[in-house]
Amino acid sequence: MDDTAEFLRRYPPFQTATLGELEDLAHAASTVEYATGALILDVDMRDVDSVWVVRSGRVVILHPDDRALTAVPIDAIEVGGVFGFSAMLSGATFGFLARTTEYSVVVQLPGALMRPLFSKPAGLAFLADAVSSANAQIGGPADRSTARTVGELLSGPAVVVDPDTGVRDVVRTMTDRRSSCALVSLLGGRYGIFTDRDLREKVVAAGIDIDTPVRAVMTSPAETVTPDRLAATVLVDMLERGLRHMPVVSVRGEVLGVIEDSELHAASTRRSFVLRRSIAVASTETELASAAHRIPDLAVDLFRGGTEATAVSAILSVVIDSVVRRALELAWSANPEVPRSDVAWLTLGSVARREAMPSSDVDSALSWSDRLPDPADGDRTRDTASMDLARAVHLILEKCGLPADSNGAVASSPRFARSATQWRSAAAHWLSNPFGDRGNPTGDSGLIMSSLLVDGRVVWGNRDLHTVPLVYRTLAEDHPEALRLQLRDALAGRARSRSLRDVLARRGGTFDLKAHAITPIVNLARWGGMSVGVASASTPARLAAASGNGLLTDRDVGVLTEVFDLLQRLRLGHQIEQVAAGVRPGDVLVMADLSALERSLLGDGVREIAAVQRRVGYLAGSVGVRR
Repeated sequence: MDDTAEFLRRYPPFQTATLGELEDLAHAASTVEYATGALILDVDMRDVDSVWVVRSGRVVILHPDDRALTAVPIDAIEVGGVFGFSAMLSGATFGFLARTTEYSVVVQLPGALMRPLFSKPAGLAFLADAVSSANAQIGGPADRSTARTVGELLSGPAVVVDPDTGVRDVVRTMTDRRSSCALVSLLGGRYGIFTDRDLREKVVAAGIDIDTPVRAVMTSPAETVTPDRLAATVLVDMLERGLRHMPVVSVRGEVLGVIEDSELHAASTRRSFVLRRSIAVASTETELASAAHRIPDLAVDLFRGGTEATAVSAILSVVIDSVVRRALELAWSANPEVPRSDVAWLTLGSVARREAMPSSDVDSALSWSDRLPDPADGDRTRDTASMDLARAVHLILEKCGLPADSNGAVASSPRFARSATQWRSAAAHWLSNPFGDRGNPTGDSGLIMSSLLVDGRVVWGNRDLHTVPLVYRTLAEDHPEALRLQLRDALAGRARSRSLRDVLARRGGTFDLKAHAITPIVNLARWGGMSVGVASASTPARLAAASGNGLLTDRDVGVLTEVFDLLQRLRLGHQIEQVAAGVRPGDVLVMADLSALERSLLGDGVREIAAVQRRVGYLAGSVGVRR
């Protein structure tokens, strides 16, 4: 009884309860053990005059129509979490399902003792917070919680241990720090992860000695995210990969903390889950295409429902990634001659930066292991077999309403399909020949290819096969001249209100948002990231990393980030209206369609970008960069 009272005292709404109240609750409590997948509460349960507190394990709350074990939960109740109180207070049926996801111990407390507790200030505050979180989860008319980043949700530093540390010591440290996981520092700036689940399944259940080095029972490498990633999109990734913990690292690879899936539910949007689930369970190309064609409607609903433009764009990127992955699974299942552990599918462009728009097409690349063998039939090489897979994937994506890049940046092209060693060699060659090989007009432009591949992100297969970013992380130290050329190229695309093409086409009343304003920021941010060793990242993250690099000041970064957000909001709003009207979305605005305030903000934004370009160009001139 004393142990139960002490346990309750650590969690809301029991933290302000008196000693007598805690003792009464502990005396009346019923403690029940549940196996994995056990149903605690069902939708039709009546006379629910109790509340439940998770003592150990995990309980999820599900919609009554979502009984499958793979269903996406509405909420996740971790240790110390309370559920069932809404039915107890209202006298209604529970209305949802409460089920364990692992072996769990749950404490049941009588309503007669809980109702007085909820009438106190601490209890009322608990209920108000619960209602606020529930509204965020459902995704109501003002779903602005989707704009929260994982960096904002971090509550403390992570537990980081050496790989040779014994499991006993790791668990002791986790207990002292009240952490459910520990990160294991590995070579090359990478990490492994050891969790409570690993302790149960890989140590206790397997009979492993608890003094075994943690390297033997950890999961490696751990998936990681940067702090600028939106909570809603990270949760989708975690659900898709079956992860409960996600380490958060800076763009330079420094550990900032670990986020748990339960911490992300209150900052998520359920609408994207529903669509992603339809994509994940699609068993045919037709089913996948049917689900994917709902993506534009999702964008319209999210934006008009109050979700911020950056969040809509990030959610679209994650959902598009889901379609690409499912298309790969379908194509690979039909012809699994290419071992998936020996290939990597890369998403390029705006989707890779998680800045997708309804108008975005799918840029892709393919990288394969040098040990990948030729197909057994002997008629083709590993290269042609891999590109055949890419060709089949893009045919499926076309049916899904996701066209391939019109400029040919697709994984079925030999220019964008190479072995990991070939990619590394190509990247080194681009640094020495940024404008392509002289006398070979068909040769790759190093500046163009690097801008595409540095943005690349692996969405399927072996992440280690994406070798291009490794070459560019030391660009500033090893290839300063190439870095200066990258800056010169970034400054060449001037932000302007009109171009010569506009004049010749008599488009004086229009403005190309992407070409004349957004692309100059993206290019400048890409160079800024390279200047400090940051390769793949979002535009705002690259700008933040480059702040104070000697050419970009803190003020420049603040201005460019603010203008980028404004432009993305204008761009998305314009395309949403086009989608709703049944018009193909694009980036050319008709100035007369904008409000006076929007025209003023757009004009100011373009002038601010141009001013930063001039300042950076002026400073760069002193170190040999010429426009």
